[in-house]
Amino acid sequence: MLTENWASLSPREKREERFKSWMNPPGVEFATPEARQAYQERTQILKDVVELKKPSRVPICPFIGFFPANYAGITAEEAMYDYDKLGMAWKKYHRDFQPDSLASSFMIGPAPIFEKLDYRMYRWPGHGTPSHTPYQFIEAEYMREDEYDLLINDPSGFWMRRYLPRVFGVLKAWEGLPPLTDIVELPFVGACVIPYGIPEIQESFKTLLEAGSMAMEWIAAIGAIDGETTATLGIPPVLAGFCKAPFDYLADTLRGTQPIMLDMFRRPEKLLKALEILVPLNIDLGVRTATQNNAPFVFMPLHKGADGFMSDRDFARFYWPTLKAVMLGLIEEGLVPYVFVEGGYNSRLDYLADPDLPEGSIVFMFDTTDMEAVKAKLGGKQCFGGNVPGSLFRAGSPAQVEEYVKNLLDKVGRDGGFILSTGTVIDEADPACFKSLMEAGRKYGTY
Repeated sequence: MLTENWASLSPREKREERFKSWMNPPGVEFATPEARQAYQERTQILKDVVELKKPSRVPICPFIGFFPANYAGITAEEAMYDYDKLGMAWKKYHRDFQPDSLASSFMIGPAPIFEKLDYRMYRWPGHGTPSHTPYQFIEAEYMREDEYDLLINDPSGFWMRRYLPRVFGVLKAWEGLPPLTDIVELPFVGACVIPYGIPEIQESFKTLLEAGSMAMEWIAAIGAIDGETTATLGIPPVLAGFCKAPFDYLADTLRGTQPIMLDMFRRPEKLLKALEILVPLNIDLGVRTATQNNAPFVFMPLHKGADGFMSDRDFARFYWPTLKAVMLGLIEEGLVPYVFVEGGYNSRLDYLADPDLPEGSIVFMFDTTDMEAVKAKLGGKQCFGGNVPGSLFRAGSPAQVEEYVKNLLDKVGRDGGFILSTGTVIDEADPACFKSLMEAGRKYGTY
């Protein structure tokens, strides 16, 4: 996809190239002319909303978790363990509801591989949670308070010898691996290879290789499921790239919520240095994943920066600068950050409207933030959307869903640059209520 003169292109020219490749995906053989036309129409309206234009209609791109499994009558456990049933459920969801963005089966995850590696950071259906429930994160200090320098000085080494042995039981022996940077001259090669002869370490690599073979089977199944959906229904992948805000990268699965809040007071300079180190790592992650999947969007879920998690002063110091740096780095490479603003950002909207962020370069999807305030701050500057409450799909009625969507579109969706979506990931929903979201979006979302 990337042209030979890529480095000489401007960010906008790079983005045009990425959109062109996404809208005309190489290697995809559409099943019918109608599927190809549907794909082109969907990608065009998504490109238009990013560029703050009025497309032919408002795109409808809900955030989807395990809802397709529940809708198809299988359990979450079956979706994670049985790829045939996973494919059946996800194809049925797309066929019946026809969203404008692909709910990739990739996001469900391969439970057999998690078991093989003794993954300890999560519980999942059939492995710590009931068969019908989604997976759950187990928060702990997977990075200890005295390990900041290890992370700062050698992120890859920290991951290999500290982090991975704690979250994967079969990699416990990796704590004894030496840094690969020790191999600098001939006399030291033999000594550096000795640990790889230790039976426990050899066994860990054997298990990892077996998991690798299992992963090849899984990704082949996922590719077939998602590929068939795109080829037969013309539904494009949108959330194909991924990275995180550096603060979340560190707080979510390394330090944990309470420890990192204490770090802001006890070791702020170490925390700030670590956040700086994580900026290029997340830019690289976003660029690589989006490029590999031939899509211009990079999904960024925001977790710890919401109202109430920290003061505005701490948000300005610890959260925003490195989040902004990652977004600008992605934009520089022609990518569109697709930012899921979880929780409420009512006190943070001025940051999201930062004039240093090029207009028409980011998608902000909101959860509980006041959408009229969002419109006042971001309207005409950045594409935005989201906000339809997940509770409506469980406790509401189809008529209430329709009324909410109509009011939302009337208030904030009439000038273009708007995507209709849910305010949270949907795992459980009354199918009639979810259908009402799709129908109301098509009924009231025309220009």
